[in-house]
Amino acid sequence: MQADDKRKLLARLARAEGQIVALRRMVEDDAYCVDVLTQVAAVRGALAGAGEVVLRNHVETCVAQALQSDDLAARDEKVDELMDVVARFAGRRR
Repeated sequence: MQADDKRKLLARLARAEGQIVALRRMVEDDAYCVDVLTQVAAVRGALAGAGEVVLRNHVETCVAQALQSDDLAARDEKVDELMDVVARFAGRRR
């Protein structure tokens, strides 16, 4: 993973971590349900952003390398893997 992408990923994960700590504190303090749900949505957004960084890196490196290969089986395997991970990332199962 490129240093810049890694930095972005770590920043997003740190943001999510902070939001989870805040979420736990809100639950402990019996915060208003809508406020808790808003915080849950923020955590999901931060994690989705982190996932996008990792997914982009995977496509730009591992998948691109496999697609440029002359090994048809490796290319097919990488495309299947990519389809599975995209479906999982989108919340669907293949």
